[in-house]
Amino acid sequence: MATADWNPLGDVYYRNVELYQMEWNGLIDLNHFMIAAAPYGGPVVLMKDEKKAGRVVTNVKPVISVYNAAGKLLSQHRWNSGTVVHLGWSNTEELLCIQDNGVILVYDIALNFKRTFGMGTEAKDVKILDWKIFSSFQGTGIAVMTTSFRIYIVNNVDDPRVRKLAEVPDLNSVPSSWTILNLDRQCRALVAKNSQLFLIDQGGQYEEQFPKLSSPVTAFIEMAVSFNNKMLSLFTDTGVIWIGSSDLKEVHCEFNTKAARRPQQLSWYVIFKHLYKLYSLYIPKPIVRYNFDSFVYLVQEEDGLRIIGNEVHQFLQKVPNVTEQIFKIGSMEPGAMLYEASKEFSRRSQKADEYIRMIKDKLDVAVDQCILAAGHEFEPSKQKSLLRAASFGKCFLTEYRPEAFVDMCQMLRVLNQVRQYSVGIPLTYTQLGHLSVPVLIDRLVLRKLFCLAIRICHYLKIPDAEGASRILAHWACYKVQQKHEDEEQLARAISQKLIDAPGVSFSEIASQALEQGRKQLAIKLLDYESKASEQVPLLLKMDQNNAALSKAVDSGDTDLVYTVLLTMKEKISNMGEFFMAIRQMPVAYSLYIQYCRQQNPKVVEDLYYQEDNFLAEGNCKVIRSFSEDIFEDRVRKLEAAINCYQKAKMEFAAKQTEDQIKLLKLQRKLEDETNKPYLDLSIQDTMYRLTQNGNHKLAEQIRKDFKVPDKRFWLMRMSALAESGDWMELEKFSKTKKPPVGMEAFVNICMKYNNRSEAMKYLSRVLPDQKVQALLNIGNAKEAADAAFEMRSEEGLGLVLTKAINSNNKQLVESVKDMMNRVNTKK
Repeated sequence: MATADWNPLGDVYYRNVELYQMEWNGLIDLNHFMIAAAPYGGPVVLMKDEKKAGRVVTNVKPVISVYNAAGKLLSQHRWNSGTVVHLGWSNTEELLCIQDNGVILVYDIALNFKRTFGMGTEAKDVKILDWKIFSSFQGTGIAVMTTSFRIYIVNNVDDPRVRKLAEVPDLNSVPSSWTILNLDRQCRALVAKNSQLFLIDQGGQYEEQFPKLSSPVTAFIEMAVSFNNKMLSLFTDTGVIWIGSSDLKEVHCEFNTKAARRPQQLSWYVIFKHLYKLYSLYIPKPIVRYNFDSFVYLVQEEDGLRIIGNEVHQFLQKVPNVTEQIFKIGSMEPGAMLYEASKEFSRRSQKADEYIRMIKDKLDVAVDQCILAAGHEFEPSKQKSLLRAASFGKCFLTEYRPEAFVDMCQMLRVLNQVRQYSVGIPLTYTQLGHLSVPVLIDRLVLRKLFCLAIRICHYLKIPDAEGASRILAHWACYKVQQKHEDEEQLARAISQKLIDAPGVSFSEIASQALEQGRKQLAIKLLDYESKASEQVPLLLKMDQNNAALSKAVDSGDTDLVYTVLLTMKEKISNMGEFFMAIRQMPVAYSLYIQYCRQQNPKVVEDLYYQEDNFLAEGNCKVIRSFSEDIFEDRVRKLEAAINCYQKAKMEFAAKQTEDQIKLLKLQRKLEDETNKPYLDLSIQDTMYRLTQNGNHKLAEQIRKDFKVPDKRFWLMRMSALAESGDWMELEKFSKTKKPPVGMEAFVNICMKYNNRSEAMKYLSRVLPDQKVQALLNIGNAKEAADAAFEMRSEEGLGLVLTKAINSNNKQLVESVKDMMNRVNTKK
């Protein structure tokens, strides 16, 4: 019968389901071990406790063993550190080993060391007295009590920040009990000083609590917080259990167990006590008793309690409501009727039709009940019978959506697989819903069950990037740790499995290989990495500079090339060797030269010197001369550049540099004489400024010395005189000799500075072919038209006409048009 293992407790039922016959049966006596088991069907860790075994404590280091929930050995490790006082598991199934000096060592499930941290100086100096591992809002937390009765807490072992809690007033002896509560998203400690309860927090505050009890209490000797942190149980020295809310404001019940001795383990929903060498489990008011012939260890789950013994592993839970509705004797629930109908149908009985008719209006409810009840069963035969009933009921529904049925079938197949002895993760359907499938897959990967994890991903159609590819990457990282395997074959095997897997990073696998000291394997694996940005940093880390530079150049990413070049420069102290290394790659060499020109020109100059590239070296010296603040240093740089140009047989460049030195010296002399800035001006600007300052003779001398073309000199001088307003000198200059520019240039320069009267002085000297344009520039459009007509110039008349149209001078337009007609007529 389905209810054979049910035990009534008031109006509810409890059942104790056997999960496994332990594989360690006959090999281990749990009473002699320090033990800790992770929730959600997690692993069990054991360490021999010499004190419990009644043996003399020796210097022999104990062995830590990790088993799955079926008692199958997963890993072992000979302890080689300090004295361990407690073992525990984090929410991510990391093993936490707490030493008496407050140092916590963290291992993975395979007992590979991951990290360590301490609980503060006081814990190290005075040792710890007690400890608690708890679930906080930030992750897994640890709290320790030192021998000075102070409590230190870490809210998250992944980010260990030690905080000291407030001190309990006048606490001069060991507290009778204490625990950690999560209230308002903050972890606080509830400490019992005999009959007094104090709630202490991380801000240095304490508050005495007064739970309502029906009888006086001398001391609270044990405490336990429920899995969801909402409920609290207190065990008194008189054997009374108080159960209420974790904030102690609500009282749910009290029960006298008549057991005055302190329980070895207090857990929701049960307490565990020792009496006449008989171990018993009690459920308060009324009572259900489960007797065990040997020590058992309790693991609190969100929907029940795992009981781990020497021989069996059991799961005690309240019978789910939907299971009770279907299987309770005399139940008339729709699910119960559908289940009976399915059984009768399999017997080919007409009663099946009668049952269906009884629930025809609630058939959809019945189907949902059978589906949900199947999820709460551990035995596949019961799951199948309930799902068969649900499938039978679906046949009579026209609009029933099958998603719930399909999802349950999938989840049960996954659950049944992970519950196998070889896997040993006895999850319930409720626990899987809270844990989630991705986390379950991660836990399979931690156990190196890669094949099963991939099959589950394929079965549930999880995208490869989140499922199979990610698992294969973990598999590859695990494989590279197997140092007995040939590197060539291993690299080939990994590439064959992962080359087409989307989202796999070969660089991460290669990095793992490098951490294991397998440099050649890492290099081989990097050949399969498609992203140069992932390849290059690891190649540099392995001192494969040439390969890294080649990959960076091939990628076309200049930033990546610069990264390699600068890294190589730091590693190679000899610049000659560095340049020899990069010269073999023209692109990299060119980019480095470009970088140095901006950041360190001296390096470029040295490089050209080594290569006997005299022309480029001379150019560098000229450029660097402009950055010299001292005049003499600048001249020396230019003189050195002349030497380089002469070696390169670049006479033009050498002559130009000589002229530059000559100009600089002249400008320096002018500054000294006039106390005006001249240095770094061009020849043109130097002459311009001299002309403005009236030093015409020196300007003329510079023209001769530097062979400035006449036309360029005249235009410069005209502009300088006009800008300075020296119109008399400008007129005088126009008459010195035959100018290389026409008089129209004088007209234009005068008009540029809006001096029409001066412009008129040069009008008579303008050549006829420029007369029209000069008159237009002055603004004499009418005279320009007459001049153009007189010269019979259609082009000139056209210019005047355009000007007249633009100025909207209608009279002039008509006049010019008439002139144009007359010119054309005469032709």
